[in-house]
Amino acid sequence: MSINNSKSKMPDPSVLKEEILKKYPGKIAKKRSKGFLVNDPTTVPEIQANVRTIPGIITQRGCTYAGCKGVVLGPTRDVVNIVHGPIGCSFYAWLTRRNQTSPPTENDPNFIPYALSTDMQDENIVFGGEAKLKTAIQEAFDEFNPRSIAIFSTCPVGLIGDDVHAVAREMKEKLGINIFGFSCEGYRGVSQSAGHHIANNKIFSNVIGIDDVTEPKGKFKMNMLGEYNIGGDAFVLENYFEEMGIDLVASFSGNSTIESYEYSHKVDLNIVMCHRSINYIAEMMEKKYGIPWFKVNFIGAKATAKSLLKMAEYYEDAAMIKATKALIDREMAKVQAVIDEVRPKLEGKTAMMFVGGSRAHHYQELFTELGMETIAAGYEFAHRDDYEGRKVIPSIKIDADTRNIEDLKVEKEEASFRSELQDKKAKLEGAKFDFEDYEGMMPEMKKGALVIDDISHWESEKLIEKYRPDIFCAGIKEKYVVQKHGIPLKQLHSYDYGGPYAGFEGAINFYREMERMLTTDIWKMIDAPWKNEPEMVGSMVME
Repeated sequence: MSINNSKSKMPDPSVLKEEILKKYPGKIAKKRSKGFLVNDPTTVPEIQANVRTIPGIITQRGCTYAGCKGVVLGPTRDVVNIVHGPIGCSFYAWLTRRNQTSPPTENDPNFIPYALSTDMQDENIVFGGEAKLKTAIQEAFDEFNPRSIAIFSTCPVGLIGDDVHAVAREMKEKLGINIFGFSCEGYRGVSQSAGHHIANNKIFSNVIGIDDVTEPKGKFKMNMLGEYNIGGDAFVLENYFEEMGIDLVASFSGNSTIESYEYSHKVDLNIVMCHRSINYIAEMMEKKYGIPWFKVNFIGAKATAKSLLKMAEYYEDAAMIKATKALIDREMAKVQAVIDEVRPKLEGKTAMMFVGGSRAHHYQELFTELGMETIAAGYEFAHRDDYEGRKVIPSIKIDADTRNIEDLKVEKEEASFRSELQDKKAKLEGAKFDFEDYEGMMPEMKKGALVIDDISHWESEKLIEKYRPDIFCAGIKEKYVVQKHGIPLKQLHSYDYGGPYAGFEGAINFYREMERMLTTDIWKMIDAPWKNEPEMVGSMVME
Protein backbone atom coordinates (compact mmCIF):
# COMPACT_ATOMS: atom_id res chain seq x y z
CA MET A 1 0.00 0.00 0.00
CA SER A 2 1.39 3.39 -0.99
CA ILE A 3 2.14 5.87 1.79
CA ASN A 4 1.70 8.96 -0.40
CA ASN A 5 -1.29 10.43 1.32
CA SER A 6 -0.83 9.08 4.81
CA LYS A 7 2.24 10.47 6.54
CA SER A 8 1.06 8.90 9.79
CA LYS A 9 1.87 5.47 8.34
CA MET A 10 5.49 6.37 7.73
CA PRO A 11 7.76 4.54 10.20
CA ASP A 12 9.66 6.34 12.91
CA PRO A 13 13.11 6.74 11.28
CA SER A 14 14.98 6.35 14.56
CA VAL A 15 13.19 3.10 15.38
CA LEU A 16 13.70 1.82 11.82
CA LYS A 17 17.41 2.61 12.00
CA GLU A 18 17.80 0.56 15.17
CA GLU A 19 15.80 -2.32 13.66
CA ILE A 20 18.05 -2.40 10.59
CA LEU A 21 21.26 -2.23 12.60
CA LYS A 22 20.20 -5.14 14.83
CA LYS A 23 20.93 -7.47 11.91
CA TYR A 24 24.64 -6.71 12.20
CA PRO A 25 27.10 -7.92 14.87
CA GLY A 26 27.79 -5.34 17.55
CA LYS A 27 31.03 -3.87 16.20
CA ILE A 28 29.69 -3.63 12.66
CA ALA A 29 26.42 -2.08 13.84
CA LYS A 30 28.38 0.53 15.79
CA LYS A 31 30.38 1.44 12.70
CA ARG A 32 27.37 1.48 10.36
CA SER A 33 25.37 3.67 12.73
CA LYS A 34 27.82 6.53 12.09
CA GLY A 35 26.93 6.53 8.40
CA PHE A 36 23.19 6.03 8.94
CA LEU A 37 21.58 9.22 10.27
CA VAL A 38 18.20 10.79 10.86
CA ASN A 39 18.57 14.25 9.36
CA ASP A 40 18.11 17.53 11.20
CA PRO A 41 18.91 20.50 8.93
CA THR A 42 19.04 22.96 11.83
CA THR A 43 21.83 21.08 13.61
CA VAL A 44 23.38 18.97 10.89
CA PRO A 45 24.84 15.84 12.49
CA GLU A 46 28.31 14.54 11.64
CA ILE A 47 28.20 11.61 9.23
CA GLN A 48 30.85 8.99 8.69
CA ALA A 49 31.79 8.90 5.01
CA ASN A 50 34.68 7.95 2.73
CA VAL A 51 35.54 4.90 4.80
CA ARG A 52 36.04 1.35 3.62
CA THR A 53 32.99 -0.79 2.99
CA ILE A 54 32.63 -3.52 5.61
CA PRO A 55 33.70 -6.88 4.10
CA GLY A 56 30.74 -9.09 3.25
CA ILE A 57 28.27 -6.25 2.80
CA ILE A 58 26.89 -5.89 -0.72
CA THR A 59 27.70 -2.31 -1.71
CA GLN A 60 26.73 -0.09 -4.65
CA ARG A 61 30.23 1.34 -4.94
CA GLY A 62 32.66 1.17 -7.81
CA CYS A 63 36.45 1.00 -7.54
CA THR A 64 39.21 3.59 -7.86
CA TYR A 65 39.88 2.61 -11.47
CA ALA A 66 36.20 3.13 -12.29
CA GLY A 67 36.32 6.67 -10.93
CA CYS A 68 39.49 7.56 -12.83
CA LYS A 69 38.91 5.98 -16.21
CA GLY A 70 35.18 5.49 -16.34
CA VAL A 71 34.09 8.84 -14.91
CA VAL A 72 36.73 11.52 -15.48
CA LEU A 73 38.71 10.47 -18.57
CA GLY A 74 36.17 8.24 -20.29
CA PRO A 75 34.07 11.07 -21.82
CA THR A 76 37.10 12.83 -23.39
CA ARG A 77 37.05 12.09 -27.09
CA ASP A 78 40.51 12.96 -28.47
CA VAL A 79 42.66 10.95 -26.04
CA VAL A 80 43.41 7.26 -26.54
CA ASN A 81 42.74 5.52 -23.21
CA ILE A 82 44.67 2.27 -22.73
CA VAL A 83 43.74 0.05 -19.79
CA HIS A 84 46.73 -1.87 -18.52
CA GLY A 85 45.25 -5.02 -17.07
CA PRO A 86 42.92 -7.94 -17.79
CA ILE A 87 40.34 -7.40 -20.53
CA GLY A 88 37.43 -7.48 -18.09
CA CYS A 89 38.50 -4.20 -16.50
CA SER A 90 38.57 -2.48 -19.89
CA PHE A 91 35.18 -3.88 -20.86
CA TYR A 92 33.67 -2.73 -17.56
CA ALA A 93 34.49 0.92 -18.29
CA TRP A 94 33.53 0.84 -21.97
CA LEU A 95 30.53 3.02 -22.89
CA THR A 96 28.62 2.13 -19.71
CA ARG A 97 27.80 5.72 -18.68
CA ARG A 98 26.31 6.96 -21.97
CA ASN A 99 28.64 9.97 -22.20
CA GLN A 100 27.71 11.68 -25.45
CA THR A 101 30.07 13.81 -27.52
CA SER A 102 30.15 15.85 -30.71
CA PRO A 103 30.68 13.86 -33.94
CA PRO A 104 34.29 13.50 -35.08
CA THR A 105 35.88 15.67 -37.77
CA GLU A 106 39.17 15.43 -39.60
CA ASN A 107 40.91 17.57 -36.97
CA ASP A 108 38.84 16.43 -33.99
CA PRO A 109 38.74 12.62 -33.70
CA ASN A 110 36.54 10.59 -31.39
CA PHE A 111 38.14 7.57 -29.73
CA ILE A 112 35.39 7.03 -27.14
CA PRO A 113 33.86 4.03 -28.99
CA TYR A 114 37.11 2.06 -28.65
CA ALA A 115 38.00 -0.20 -25.72
CA LEU A 116 41.79 -0.50 -25.72
CA SER A 117 43.50 -2.89 -23.32
CA THR A 118 46.82 -4.69 -22.90
CA ASP A 119 44.77 -7.81 -22.14
CA MET A 120 47.19 -9.09 -19.50
CA GLN A 121 47.49 -12.88 -19.32
CA ASP A 122 48.94 -15.20 -16.68
CA GLU A 123 52.49 -14.92 -18.06
CA ASN A 124 52.30 -11.12 -17.84
CA ILE A 125 51.29 -11.35 -14.21
CA VAL A 126 54.24 -13.63 -13.48
CA PHE A 127 56.94 -12.00 -15.62
CA GLY A 128 55.67 -8.42 -15.81
CA GLY A 129 53.62 -6.53 -18.38
CA GLU A 130 55.67 -3.41 -19.15
CA ALA A 131 56.91 -4.75 -22.51
CA LYS A 132 53.35 -5.54 -23.53
CA LEU A 133 52.27 -2.03 -22.50
CA LYS A 134 54.97 -0.43 -24.66
CA THR A 135 53.84 -2.53 -27.61
CA ALA A 136 50.22 -1.47 -27.03
CA ILE A 137 51.16 2.21 -26.91
CA GLN A 138 53.16 1.91 -30.14
CA GLU A 139 50.29 0.08 -31.83
CA ALA A 140 47.76 2.71 -30.70
CA PHE A 141 50.03 5.49 -31.95
CA ASP A 142 50.49 3.83 -35.35
CA GLU A 143 46.79 3.11 -35.75
CA PHE A 144 45.21 6.35 -34.46
CA ASN A 145 47.94 9.01 -34.46
CA PRO A 146 46.39 10.59 -31.33
CA ARG A 147 47.26 13.85 -29.62
CA SER A 148 47.60 12.10 -26.24
CA ILE A 149 47.59 8.62 -24.74
CA ALA A 150 46.50 7.87 -21.17
CA ILE A 151 47.36 4.66 -19.33
CA PHE A 152 45.20 3.27 -16.52
CA SER A 153 46.53 0.81 -13.95
CA THR A 154 44.27 -1.97 -12.71
CA CYS A 155 44.67 -4.12 -9.60
CA PRO A 156 47.17 -6.70 -10.98
CA VAL A 157 49.45 -3.91 -12.21
CA GLY A 158 49.82 -2.49 -8.73
CA LEU A 159 50.33 -5.94 -7.22
CA ILE A 160 53.16 -6.96 -9.57
CA GLY A 161 54.79 -3.51 -9.61
CA ASP A 162 54.64 -2.49 -13.28
CA ASP A 163 55.78 1.14 -13.51
CA VAL A 164 53.31 2.75 -15.92
CA HIS A 165 54.80 6.19 -15.29
CA ALA A 166 58.28 5.10 -16.41
CA VAL A 167 56.77 3.51 -19.51
CA ALA A 168 54.81 6.70 -20.19
CA ARG A 169 57.94 8.86 -19.96
CA GLU A 170 59.91 6.54 -22.24
CA MET A 171 57.19 6.34 -24.90
CA LYS A 172 56.47 10.08 -24.67
CA GLU A 173 60.08 10.81 -25.54
CA LYS A 174 60.05 8.23 -28.33
CA LEU A 175 56.76 9.24 -29.97
CA GLY A 176 56.72 12.97 -29.27
CA ILE A 177 53.16 13.17 -27.94
CA ASN A 178 51.79 13.63 -24.44
CA ILE A 179 51.62 10.25 -22.70
CA PHE A 180 50.78 9.96 -19.02
CA GLY A 181 49.75 7.21 -16.63
CA PHE A 182 47.41 6.88 -13.66
CA SER A 183 48.13 4.79 -10.56
CA CYS A 184 44.42 4.08 -10.18
CA GLU A 185 44.42 0.43 -9.14
CA GLY A 186 40.94 -0.53 -8.00
CA TYR A 187 42.00 -1.18 -4.41
CA ARG A 188 43.97 2.09 -4.00
CA GLY A 189 41.09 3.94 -2.33
CA VAL A 190 37.86 3.16 -0.54
CA SER A 191 35.73 3.86 -3.62
CA GLN A 192 35.67 5.52 -7.03
CA SER A 193 36.17 8.85 -5.26
CA ALA A 194 39.89 8.10 -4.96
CA GLY A 195 39.97 7.63 -8.73
CA HIS A 196 38.43 11.06 -9.24
CA HIS A 197 41.16 12.61 -7.10
CA ILE A 198 43.94 10.72 -8.88
CA ALA A 199 42.55 11.76 -12.27
CA ASN A 200 42.29 15.40 -11.16
CA ASN A 201 45.91 15.41 -10.01
CA LYS A 202 47.33 13.92 -13.19
CA ILE A 203 45.27 16.09 -15.55
CA PHE A 204 46.34 19.15 -13.61
CA SER A 205 50.04 18.24 -13.54
CA ASN A 206 50.38 16.74 -17.03
CA VAL A 207 47.77 18.48 -19.21
CA ILE A 208 46.37 21.79 -17.92
CA GLY A 209 48.55 24.72 -18.89
CA ILE A 210 50.96 22.93 -21.25
CA ASP A 211 49.64 25.04 -24.16
CA ASP A 212 50.45 28.63 -23.29
CA VAL A 213 50.26 29.81 -26.91
CA THR A 214 46.67 29.16 -27.98
CA GLU A 215 44.27 31.95 -27.02
CA PRO A 216 40.66 30.82 -26.54
CA LYS A 217 38.15 32.79 -28.57
CA GLY A 218 35.50 34.99 -27.03
CA LYS A 219 35.11 37.86 -24.60
CA PHE A 220 33.68 35.88 -21.66
CA LYS A 221 35.55 32.59 -21.26
CA MET A 222 34.58 29.80 -18.87
CA ASN A 223 35.23 26.15 -17.98
CA MET A 224 32.49 23.79 -16.80
CA LEU A 225 33.67 21.14 -14.35
CA GLY A 226 31.87 17.99 -13.24
CA GLU A 227 29.34 17.74 -16.08
CA TYR A 228 29.68 14.47 -17.99
CA ASN A 229 27.10 14.87 -20.78
CA ILE A 230 25.13 11.78 -19.85
CA GLY A 231 22.13 11.59 -22.13
CA GLY A 232 23.14 14.89 -23.76
CA ASP A 233 22.96 17.11 -20.66
CA ALA A 234 25.95 19.22 -21.72
CA PHE A 235 24.50 19.88 -25.16
CA VAL A 236 21.52 21.59 -23.53
CA LEU A 237 23.74 23.70 -21.28
CA GLU A 238 26.09 24.67 -24.10
CA ASN A 239 23.13 26.16 -25.96
CA TYR A 240 22.27 28.29 -22.93
CA PHE A 241 25.84 29.54 -22.59
CA GLU A 242 25.96 30.47 -26.26
CA GLU A 243 22.71 32.42 -25.99
CA MET A 244 24.06 34.23 -22.92
CA GLY A 245 27.26 35.16 -24.73
CA ILE A 246 29.61 32.90 -22.74
CA ASP A 247 32.32 30.95 -24.55
CA LEU A 248 32.81 27.49 -23.05
CA VAL A 249 36.51 26.71 -23.38
CA ALA A 250 36.69 23.29 -21.71
CA SER A 251 34.26 20.90 -20.11
CA PHE A 252 35.67 18.44 -17.57
CA SER A 253 34.71 16.12 -19.05
CA GLY A 254 31.42 15.81 -20.96
CA ASN A 255 31.72 16.56 -24.69
CA SER A 256 35.37 17.33 -24.01
CA THR A 257 38.82 17.28 -25.55
CA ILE A 258 42.31 16.99 -24.11
CA GLU A 259 43.29 19.78 -26.47
CA SER A 260 40.95 22.21 -24.70
CA TYR A 261 42.28 21.14 -21.30
CA GLU A 262 45.77 22.21 -22.37
CA TYR A 263 44.78 25.91 -22.57
CA SER A 264 41.88 25.80 -20.08
CA HIS A 265 43.93 27.94 -17.67
CA LYS A 266 43.09 31.00 -19.79
CA VAL A 267 39.49 31.44 -18.68
CA ASP A 268 37.75 33.95 -16.41
CA LEU A 269 35.70 31.49 -14.36
CA ASN A 270 35.31 27.84 -13.41
CA ILE A 271 31.84 26.54 -12.54
CA VAL A 272 31.53 23.22 -10.69
CA MET A 273 28.54 20.92 -11.17
CA CYS A 274 29.60 17.64 -9.48
CA HIS A 275 31.46 18.79 -6.40
CA ARG A 276 32.94 15.44 -5.43
CA SER A 277 34.50 14.40 -8.71
CA ILE A 278 36.20 17.61 -9.79
CA ASN A 279 36.53 20.15 -6.95
CA TYR A 280 40.24 19.36 -6.77
CA ILE A 281 40.98 20.84 -10.20
CA ALA A 282 38.90 23.93 -9.42
CA GLU A 283 40.88 24.54 -6.23
CA MET A 284 44.26 23.92 -7.85
CA MET A 285 43.51 26.17 -10.83
CA GLU A 286 42.57 29.00 -8.50
CA LYS A 287 45.71 28.59 -6.45
CA LYS A 288 48.03 28.46 -9.48
CA TYR A 289 46.26 30.75 -11.97
CA GLY A 290 43.89 32.83 -9.83
CA ILE A 291 40.70 31.61 -11.56
CA PRO A 292 37.69 31.83 -9.18
CA TRP A 293 35.16 29.03 -8.99
CA PHE A 294 31.70 28.52 -7.58
CA LYS A 295 29.21 25.68 -7.33
CA VAL A 296 26.26 25.47 -9.72
CA ASN A 297 23.32 23.12 -10.16
CA PHE A 298 21.60 22.59 -13.50
CA ILE A 299 19.29 19.81 -12.27
CA GLY A 300 15.90 21.40 -11.69
CA ALA A 301 14.37 24.42 -13.40
CA LYS A 302 14.67 26.79 -10.45
CA ALA A 303 18.23 25.67 -9.73
CA THR A 304 19.13 26.15 -13.39
CA ALA A 305 17.70 29.66 -13.41
CA LYS A 306 19.58 30.57 -10.24
CA SER A 307 22.87 29.20 -11.58
CA LEU A 308 22.62 30.91 -14.98
CA LEU A 309 21.79 34.25 -13.41
CA LYS A 310 24.70 33.92 -10.98
CA MET A 311 27.05 33.31 -13.90
CA ALA A 312 25.77 36.38 -15.73
CA GLU A 313 26.10 38.53 -12.61
CA TYR A 314 29.69 37.36 -12.20
CA TYR A 315 30.62 38.80 -15.58
CA GLU A 316 28.85 42.09 -14.73
CA ASP A 317 27.80 42.60 -18.34
CA ALA A 318 24.43 44.31 -18.81
CA ALA A 319 23.74 42.69 -22.19
CA MET A 320 24.49 39.22 -20.79
CA ILE A 321 22.28 39.77 -17.76
CA LYS A 322 19.44 40.94 -20.00
CA ALA A 323 19.83 37.95 -22.35
CA THR A 324 19.98 35.55 -19.41
CA LYS A 325 16.81 36.91 -17.83
CA ALA A 326 15.03 36.66 -21.18
CA LEU A 327 16.19 33.05 -21.57
CA ILE A 328 15.00 32.19 -18.06
CA ASP A 329 11.59 33.85 -18.54
CA ARG A 330 11.04 32.08 -21.85
CA GLU A 331 12.06 28.63 -20.61
CA MET A 332 10.36 28.88 -17.22
CA ALA A 333 7.07 29.54 -18.97
CA LYS A 334 7.46 26.21 -20.80
CA VAL A 335 8.46 24.47 -17.58
CA GLN A 336 5.54 25.87 -15.60
CA ALA A 337 3.03 24.68 -18.19
CA VAL A 338 4.25 21.10 -17.79
CA ILE A 339 4.40 21.37 -13.99
CA ASP A 340 0.78 22.56 -13.92
CA GLU A 341 -0.21 19.52 -15.95
CA VAL A 342 1.90 16.86 -14.22
CA ARG A 343 2.16 17.94 -10.58
CA PRO A 344 -1.46 17.10 -9.61
CA LYS A 345 -0.79 13.49 -10.61
CA LEU A 346 2.44 13.21 -8.61
CA GLU A 347 2.10 15.50 -5.62
CA GLY A 348 2.59 13.70 -2.30
CA LYS A 349 4.48 10.75 -3.77
CA THR A 350 7.78 9.73 -2.20
CA ALA A 351 11.27 9.10 -3.54
CA MET A 352 14.53 7.57 -2.37
CA MET A 353 17.86 8.02 -4.11
CA PHE A 354 21.26 6.50 -3.56
CA VAL A 355 23.63 7.56 -6.30
CA GLY A 356 27.05 9.12 -6.76
CA GLY A 357 28.44 12.57 -7.38
CA SER A 358 26.04 15.32 -6.37
CA ARG A 359 23.05 13.61 -7.95
CA ALA A 360 21.44 12.39 -4.73
CA HIS A 361 21.29 16.06 -3.75
CA HIS A 362 20.55 17.76 -7.07
CA TYR A 363 17.68 15.53 -8.14
CA GLN A 364 15.77 16.41 -5.00
CA GLU A 365 15.18 19.76 -6.75
CA LEU A 366 13.28 18.03 -9.54
CA PHE A 367 11.16 15.98 -7.14
CA THR A 368 10.38 19.08 -5.07
CA GLU A 369 9.17 20.89 -8.19
CA LEU A 370 6.72 18.01 -8.69
CA GLY A 371 5.50 18.17 -5.10
CA MET A 372 7.22 14.90 -4.23
CA GLU A 373 9.18 14.26 -1.05
CA THR A 374 12.60 12.67 -0.76
CA ILE A 375 12.42 10.51 2.35
CA ALA A 376 15.87 8.91 2.16
CA ALA A 377 19.04 9.66 0.24
CA GLY A 378 22.75 9.04 0.27
CA TYR A 379 25.89 8.78 -1.79
CA GLU A 380 28.02 5.86 -2.90
CA PHE A 381 31.35 7.62 -2.53
CA ALA A 382 30.89 10.98 -0.84
CA HIS A 383 33.05 12.69 1.75
CA ARG A 384 31.67 14.50 4.77
CA ASP A 385 31.69 17.87 2.97
CA ASP A 386 29.29 16.52 0.33
CA TYR A 387 26.80 15.84 3.10
CA GLU A 388 27.49 18.57 5.66
CA GLY A 389 29.03 21.30 3.49
CA ARG A 390 32.57 22.50 2.84
CA LYS A 391 32.74 24.23 6.21
CA VAL A 392 33.68 20.88 7.76
CA ILE A 393 36.73 20.29 5.54
CA PRO A 394 39.25 21.64 8.09
CA SER A 395 37.97 19.14 10.66
CA ILE A 396 38.23 16.07 8.41
CA LYS A 397 41.14 13.89 9.47
CA ILE A 398 43.49 12.51 6.82
CA ASP A 399 43.45 8.72 7.08
CA ALA A 400 45.73 6.02 5.68
CA ASP A 401 43.63 5.48 2.56
CA THR A 402 43.72 9.16 1.65
CA ARG A 403 47.50 9.14 2.02
CA ASN A 404 47.62 6.65 -0.87
CA ILE A 405 46.75 9.58 -3.14
CA GLU A 406 49.47 12.01 -4.16
CA ASP A 407 49.20 15.38 -2.43
CA LEU A 408 50.19 17.88 -5.11
CA LYS A 409 52.07 20.95 -3.95
CA VAL A 410 50.48 23.71 -6.02
CA GLU A 411 52.05 27.14 -6.03
CA LYS A 412 51.10 30.45 -7.59
CA GLU A 413 52.49 30.85 -11.12
CA GLU A 414 53.41 34.51 -11.32
CA ALA A 415 53.52 34.74 -15.11
CA SER A 416 50.01 33.35 -15.61
CA PHE A 417 48.27 34.36 -12.38
CA ARG A 418 45.14 36.47 -12.95
CA SER A 419 45.22 39.01 -10.14
CA GLU A 420 42.35 40.98 -11.69
CA LEU A 421 40.08 37.93 -11.28
CA GLN A 422 40.93 37.72 -7.61
CA ASP A 423 40.11 41.43 -7.28
CA LYS A 424 36.73 40.78 -8.94
CA LYS A 425 36.13 37.88 -6.58
CA ALA A 426 36.90 40.04 -3.53
CA LYS A 427 34.47 42.70 -4.71
CA LEU A 428 31.64 40.26 -5.41
CA GLU A 429 32.18 38.32 -2.19
CA GLY A 430 31.55 41.54 -0.33
CA ALA A 431 28.14 41.62 -2.01
CA LYS A 432 27.20 38.17 -0.58
CA PHE A 433 28.34 36.36 -3.73
CA ASP A 434 29.48 32.89 -2.64
CA PHE A 435 32.66 31.39 -4.07
CA GLU A 436 34.32 28.02 -3.40
CA ASP A 437 31.38 26.99 -1.26
CA TYR A 438 28.99 24.07 -1.16
CA GLU A 439 26.30 23.80 1.51
CA GLY A 440 26.00 20.05 1.13
CA MET A 441 22.98 17.78 0.91
CA MET A 442 21.87 17.49 4.53
CA PRO A 443 21.14 21.18 5.24
CA GLU A 444 18.64 21.14 2.37
CA MET A 445 16.89 17.87 3.27
CA LYS A 446 13.85 17.76 5.51
CA LYS A 447 14.02 16.92 9.18
CA GLY A 448 13.47 13.22 9.80
CA ALA A 449 14.68 12.10 6.38
CA LEU A 450 17.18 9.26 6.41
CA VAL A 451 20.70 9.93 5.18
CA ILE A 452 22.70 6.76 4.52
CA ASP A 453 26.25 6.63 3.22
CA ASP A 454 27.34 3.60 1.18
CA ILE A 455 23.99 1.87 1.61
CA SER A 456 24.02 -1.93 1.65
CA HIS A 457 21.67 -4.34 -0.09
CA TRP A 458 20.13 -5.34 3.24
CA GLU A 459 19.47 -1.74 4.20
CA SER A 460 17.87 -1.00 0.82
CA GLU A 461 15.49 -3.93 1.17
CA LYS A 462 14.41 -2.88 4.65
CA LEU A 463 13.77 0.71 3.52
CA ILE A 464 11.61 -0.56 0.68
CA GLU A 465 9.74 -2.93 3.01
CA LYS A 466 8.98 -0.25 5.60
CA TYR A 467 8.48 2.86 3.46
CA ARG A 468 7.23 1.45 0.13
CA PRO A 469 8.52 4.53 -1.76
CA ASP A 470 6.86 5.40 -5.04
CA ILE A 471 10.22 5.48 -6.81
CA PHE A 472 13.76 4.40 -5.99
CA CYS A 473 16.70 6.04 -7.80
CA ALA A 474 20.02 4.23 -7.99
CA GLY A 475 22.18 2.38 -10.56
CA ILE A 476 22.11 -0.71 -12.73
CA LYS A 477 23.29 -3.07 -9.96
CA GLU A 478 20.19 -2.31 -7.90
CA LYS A 479 17.67 -1.83 -10.69
CA TYR A 480 16.14 -5.26 -11.13
CA VAL A 481 16.15 -6.31 -7.48
CA VAL A 482 14.24 -3.15 -6.56
CA GLN A 483 11.76 -3.58 -9.41
CA LYS A 484 11.01 -7.13 -8.31
CA HIS A 485 9.72 -5.55 -5.10
CA GLY A 486 7.14 -3.74 -7.23
CA ILE A 487 8.94 -0.40 -6.95
CA PRO A 488 10.02 1.40 -10.13
CA LEU A 489 13.72 2.27 -10.26
CA LYS A 490 15.16 5.16 -12.23
CA GLN A 491 18.85 4.98 -13.03
CA LEU A 492 20.48 8.32 -12.38
CA HIS A 493 23.91 7.16 -13.57
CA SER A 494 22.99 6.34 -17.16
CA TYR A 495 19.39 7.62 -17.27
CA ASP A 496 17.96 4.30 -18.54
CA TYR A 497 18.62 5.51 -22.10
CA GLY A 498 16.60 8.65 -21.40
CA GLY A 499 17.60 12.26 -20.94
CA PRO A 500 18.77 14.87 -21.15
CA TYR A 501 17.67 15.84 -17.64
CA ALA A 502 19.76 19.00 -17.16
CA GLY A 503 18.48 22.53 -17.64
CA PHE A 504 14.92 23.58 -18.42
CA GLU A 505 14.55 21.14 -21.29
CA GLY A 506 15.89 18.35 -19.10
CA ALA A 507 13.50 19.22 -16.28
CA ILE A 508 10.55 18.84 -18.64
CA ASN A 509 11.91 15.48 -19.84
CA PHE A 510 12.21 14.32 -16.23
CA TYR A 511 8.70 15.49 -15.30
CA ARG A 512 7.29 13.50 -18.23
CA GLU A 513 9.38 10.47 -17.30
CA MET A 514 8.07 10.53 -13.73
CA GLU A 515 4.53 10.90 -15.02
CA ARG A 516 4.96 7.76 -17.15
CA MET A 517 6.62 5.75 -14.39
CA LEU A 518 4.38 6.72 -11.49
CA THR A 519 0.93 6.79 -13.04
CA THR A 520 0.97 3.21 -14.31
CA ASP A 521 -0.42 0.21 -12.41
CA ILE A 522 2.11 -2.23 -13.86
CA TRP A 523 4.30 -2.19 -10.74
CA LYS A 524 1.40 -3.43 -8.59
CA MET A 525 1.17 -6.53 -10.78
CA ILE A 526 4.71 -7.73 -10.08
CA ASP A 527 4.90 -10.81 -7.91
CA ALA A 528 8.43 -11.23 -6.62
CA PRO A 529 9.65 -14.86 -6.80
CA TRP A 530 10.76 -14.91 -3.16
CA LYS A 531 7.20 -14.31 -1.96
CA ASN A 532 6.08 -17.86 -2.75
CA GLU A 533 9.32 -19.84 -2.79
CA PRO A 534 11.22 -21.33 0.17
CA GLU A 535 13.61 -18.86 1.73
CA MET A 536 16.99 -19.51 3.31
CA VAL A 537 17.75 -17.11 6.14
CA GLY A 538 21.32 -16.82 7.36
CA SER A 539 22.89 -14.94 10.21
CA MET A 540 25.99 -12.86 10.62
CA VAL A 541 29.11 -14.62 11.87
CA MET A 542 29.54 -14.40 15.63
CA GLU A 543 31.95 -11.75 16.90
